[in-house]
Amino acid sequence: MKSTLYEQYKDVVLPQLMSKRGYKNSLQAPKLEKIVINSGVGTDKDREVMQQTVETIAAICGQKPVITKTRKNISNFKLRAGMAVGVSVTLRRQVMYNFFSRLVNVVLPRVRDFRGVPAKSFDGAGNYTFGINDQSVFTEIELDKIKHTIGMNVTIVTSARTDEEARELLALLGMPFSS
Repeated sequence: MKSTLYEQYKDVVLPQLMSKRGYKNSLQAPKLEKIVINSGVGTDKDREVMQQTVETIAAICGQKPVITKTRKNISNFKLRAGMAVGVSVTLRRQVMYNFFSRLVNVVLPRVRDFRGVPAKSFDGAGNYTFGINDQSVFTEIELDKIKHTIGMNVTIVTSARTDEEARELLALLGMPFSS
């Protein structure tokens, strides 16, 4: 079963992008490629925090995250190579569109004092990254079971070549940018 957001992209957003930008082929138009969710936990001294982070991100994304480990020793942070420091998950295809739809329509409006996501958080290559400070805005999380606050970075990777194309794509898909 296809996502309703993907159907909206094909039926509404793609024709608008093609006419506005003058693309001759639908494959020239930018599209979502993947969404990456990262959460840094710190050192793995407290295994309970790491386990709760894995369970929380898995509940939010519907996919089990990978535990990221340090690559080399960093004495200033008391890190040794191979220590677990965070979790990461990459969403693609239908799962990505479902997550993006929930993010835009349910999660972001639940953020306290929300005035839109910053429009300047593009990386110059058409990818957009923003942070969420608290996992309690996701409806999949049971508020009674939260012991530790977990923040996360959400990176939306698009096939756009410029930030303007990516901003237009995300705005047409419903991303609420602040003015």
